[in-house]
Amino acid sequence: MDNSGKQSIKLKIGGKEYSLSIDPAKEELYRAAEREVNAYVAKFEKARIDGFAKQDCLALTALQLAISNLGMARSREVGDEDVKRLASLSNRISEYLDDLKS
Repeated sequence: MDNSGKQSIKLKIGGKEYSLSIDPAKEELYRAAEREVNAYVAKFEKARIDGFAKQDCLALTALQLAISNLGMARSREVGDEDVKRLASLSNRISEYLDDLKS
């Protein structure tokens, strides 16, 4: 660990090693991401697509993870809208109950 509280780690992605300085609390997240990226790369390599190099497998991995990330972001947006509708309905019910008490 250095003076800034960062921890040095090495991740191996697509056969190449990368040195990073990270928050120690996030190490497991980085390790899990490393495993996930390498699993996707291995899947694309195993498909043995003619003319594909390691760089192509990494590009498809980035695309797959971006699609996944965007899908989750969009599903959260839909979830947020549902929560807003439920809050609005809850407010209307509360107002109705308050009117009944009067």
